Amino acid sequence: MKSPVILLITPPLTQLNTPYPATAYLKGFLKSRGFNVHQADLGLDMVLKMFCRKGLERMFKSVSGKQLQQLSENSQRIYKLRKHYFETVEPVIRFLQNQDSTLAQQICYSRFLPEASRFDQIGDLEAGFGDLGITDKARHLATLYLEDIADFIVEAVCPHFGFSRYAEKLGLSATSFDPIEKALHAPLTIPDEMLLESMDELLTELKPDVVGFSVPFPGNLFGALLLAKHIKTINPEIKTLMGGGYPNTELRSLNEPRLFKYIDFVTLDDGESPWLRILEYLNGERETENLQRTFLLQNGSVSYINNATDKDISHTEVGTPDYSDLKLTEYISFIEVMNPMHRLWSDGRWNKLTVAHGCYWKRCSFCDITLDYIARYETAPATLLVDRIEQIIAQTGQTGFHFVDEAAPPVALRDLAIELINRGVKISWWGNIRFEKTFTPDLCRLLALSGCIAVSGGLEVASDRLLAKMEKGVSIAQVARVTEGFTQAGIMVHAYLMYGFPTQTAQETIDSLEVVRQLFANNVIQSGFWHRFSMTAHSPIGRHPEKFGVVKIGPEQGSFAYNDLWHDDPQGTDHEAFGKGLAKAIYNYMHGIGLDEPMQFWFDFKVPRTTVAKNLIYNAIAEPGKTDYEKRNLRLLWFGNIPEKTVGFEGKKVASVPTCKLTFYEKAEDFEIELPEVIGKWLLEVLKKLVANPEEPMRLKDLEAGFPTEAPLSFEAFLDSVWWQEIREKGLLLI
Repeated sequence: MKSPVILLITPPLTQLNTPYPATAYLKGFLKSRGFNVHQADLGLDMVLKMFCRKGLERMFKSVSGKQLQQLSENSQRIYKLRKHYFETVEPVIRFLQNQDSTLAQQICYSRFLPEASRFDQIGDLEAGFGDLGITDKARHLATLYLEDIADFIVEAVCPHFGFSRYAEKLGLSATSFDPIEKALHAPLTIPDEMLLESMDELLTELKPDVVGFSVPFPGNLFGALLLAKHIKTINPEIKTLMGGGYPNTELRSLNEPRLFKYIDFVTLDDGESPWLRILEYLNGERETENLQRTFLLQNGSVSYINNATDKDISHTEVGTPDYSDLKLTEYISFIEVMNPMHRLWSDGRWNKLTVAHGCYWKRCSFCDITLDYIARYETAPATLLVDRIEQIIAQTGQTGFHFVDEAAPPVALRDLAIELINRGVKISWWGNIRFEKTFTPDLCRLLALSGCIAVSGGLEVASDRLLAKMEKGVSIAQVARVTEGFTQAGIMVHAYLMYGFPTQTAQETIDSLEVVRQLFANNVIQSGFWHRFSMTAHSPIGRHPEKFGVVKIGPEQGSFAYNDLWHDDPQGTDHEAFGKGLAKAIYNYMHGIGLDEPMQFWFDFKVPRTTVAKNLIYNAIAEPGKTDYEKRNLRLLWFGNIPEKTVGFEGKKVASVPTCKLTFYEKAEDFEIELPEVIGKWLLEVLKKLVANPEEPMRLKDLEAGFPTEAPLSFEAFLDSVWWQEIREKGLLLI
């Protein structure tokens, strides 16, 4: 096969507000190697076919009279209002695509939208969140409107539809392929038909030789296999491949021949290198036995081949994600719930980029640290990352970035921030981090200057005993100080929280909630979410459960997926009972409600009183840090303007002291510093050097060495002076 036409597919469904980046990364890499590559997000295509007048009419028409009588009262109401849904769906979609902002007035202030059960929550939301801007309020109401329609679709048309997943239950803990095989041969639903119609359009237009599916989550598996089955029906000669997060975690022990009726090759871990080997094999340039991290069917049995001696593609060589082909102006921005971090995930077009491959910590016992996407840690130079950022901006026209690292390294973020600022590249960005002490208040301020608007990180169990047991590498006090630094820099902080970790007691769960309450009360986090602990097969706790007090796990390994594990925790408590109360408490804490209520208030069963000191977080924040004089090895950064200097005198004429006034003209406000002339002249020269040579490191100890000997005070006293404190407050950073 010479110069094959390659089509990369994101099957339904991931996010609808922005493209999932896997196909963009692979397309960018393969294009750099000379391949003819196209890509499509068929999840977006399917939803746009469903949520238009023609699509709604087709779905509502399919509901028979007898079926209608069996529907819930809510779905019957939606059906009776179908004419109003037909008339409003296309304007609403255009509004959510940011193509018709004027519709916000009608959505908010007239009876433009038909309403069903999702609108019952509006009163509580407005009480909890206060007044929203008109566009945000309209976007939220429009989201509720679409969710009403989706409720009808799930009940009457397609039970496995969801806005961010498709037949997810089939992919969850699927040790057997039987339910998936049965679903693939069931009668098609109308959304299924629409999905296949989009596939037919691509096959007719592009005539691909190879079709690859990125399957990041369980909710993408069924869509990928349905598409692959359709492709094989139309043209069995087309080669189909599957990779992504789902195979990487769930299919590492794959031994199911039936999968290969639809998929010719399943690859593990990063796709660039395995794809190259497969393409070479298809082109007759490589033997089957020299493939890399690839499952295929040989003589009726599943084989895993990883004999290639070729090196993996490094993080610096993967190239720039290529978003061409994707319908970037047609993505839909939702505001589902008013959690500020969840809003970033579902609202807005974010270019996704990886700062570093893998995790630099890779010790957390609950994490899949044995797998390549976490275990193989590689960085890229900041200059290369900013080059990629500029290329993506030029291609997409969007300056928002979501750094999709497992945990972005603080040093890499520091270098990236400096490079962005020095090159004058203006972006807004957010990403996931670890709450480690390297994130000093000055580093947080630097990241904010570079465009950082939000960070998320794992506080997990909020118990020092359990944090140590899971080898998280942070303490509660440390998290408090780090999150305070981010908050003071104007960066929103979201905390991932976990309950149900093995051996966790009821007392520890309540104490964790008290820690979270104090974090909100002291305004050092602004968002959070409780997750129930989930054991996975590739984590340290999944591999050695006995070390964590777990005596029994399951299920038995089958021929298909194997990752999520159920387990018994005889030393812990009834974790399931706490979920509702924890969610209710944090929902209210985020809105400043119930912060003075006792822990018992959130639960409908008796819980122990907290043993956490009431001022634990306050005292942690108030703990004094190092003085500037103790930071002499740190680098100085100044991104402000060079001040204007004027000379004067202080005191009586007989004993007047020459002074120097430095006037700084900055974005928000101007300020002045008046100090002895000898120090003022020296400080001015320091700032000039920092501005003229931003890439040349200047450390605090260098300042000390050049501090004027004739100055009327010592260098250490100068660092304690109001002059130094003011310029530090105004933006002189020690990094």
